[in-house]
Amino acid sequence: MGMKINAELPLPAELKAEYPLSADILELKGKRDREIRDIFTGKSDKFVVIVGPCSADNEDAVCEYVSRLAALNEKVSERLMIIPRIYTNKPRTTGEGYKGMLHQPEPDQAPDLLAGIIAIRKMHTRAIRESGLTGADEMLYPENRSYLDDILSYEAVGARSVENQQHRLTASGMDIPVGMKNPTSGDFSVMLNSVVAAQSSHTFIYRGMDVTTDGNELAHVILRGGVDKYGTCIPNYHYEDLVRLLGMYQERELKNPAVIVDANHSNSDKQFKEQIRITSEVLHSRKHNPELRQLVKGVMIESYLIEGCQKIDENRIYGKSITDPCLGWEDTEKLVLKIAEEC
Repeated sequence: MGMKINAELPLPAELKAEYPLSADILELKGKRDREIRDIFTGKSDKFVVIVGPCSADNEDAVCEYVSRLAALNEKVSERLMIIPRIYTNKPRTTGEGYKGMLHQPEPDQAPDLLAGIIAIRKMHTRAIRESGLTGADEMLYPENRSYLDDILSYEAVGARSVENQQHRLTASGMDIPVGMKNPTSGDFSVMLNSVVAAQSSHTFIYRGMDVTTDGNELAHVILRGGVDKYGTCIPNYHYEDLVRLLGMYQERELKNPAVIVDANHSNSDKQFKEQIRITSEVLHSRKHNPELRQLVKGVMIESYLIEGCQKIDENRIYGKSITDPCLGWEDTEKLVLKIAEEC
């Protein structure tokens, strides 16, 4: 047999009992979740900024970053909803490379999934406790989200996962906003089909159980750009793209039409500084068209303490990305303040 069992992992309920959330954190999460829901249902006109490292690789650096966001949030909270991007699972196109803290709590050491699920729960909890901000993560593995489903205020389904049936059905059982990214091809129809699925009720097998979901009316799309058959990045954040998306939303009569624009990845061709310009263009499109102002609920930005990226070796710089390059803190602070001024 080509698979061996390395360890029996604890059930999510067991891990939650061992690493519980305090009453204060539960109250805070409830308040934040209600505020975020109001944005996606149109009751609030706050603009969402999901911002943070490409991958959350170091607890101390991530928590320092999120604490800086908390201080910045005090200046912009009347106009913005800042959601820290604390991504603990990293999809890899070929399966090679760093797969995130869930796999490797220490990036330069061998995978340890038991240590990983403990590490990511502790990091998310610490980040909330120290900052007062609940975060976002990616649902890379549907069954693993049960270890964090009481902590997160936002989840995303990535470009490589959005066509997967289990991801779509699991998203239909969430009670928080879930963003469905366009696939790497850039196809809008595939992305919107995933929203249709996520907003509907389903019966399926989940963690060995027969379950039925209610459907998630907060499921929406994330535009992250695409790649054509020649490997060229094709952005999809321009005004014409947003208008086209609006029309496709209207044809499907989905609940709570919404889009988050991912300013990096194929939209920027991974030229991380372009995130500043792209965000500015998205804000301009919202100003120009009232319908787009209602549709475009926010942006997603990759940012860390130190700009750029680095290799995983013994000379790693604290607070610098070990995956995709990110904006540094100074540029991030300026950009968030600018977004607040222009919203």
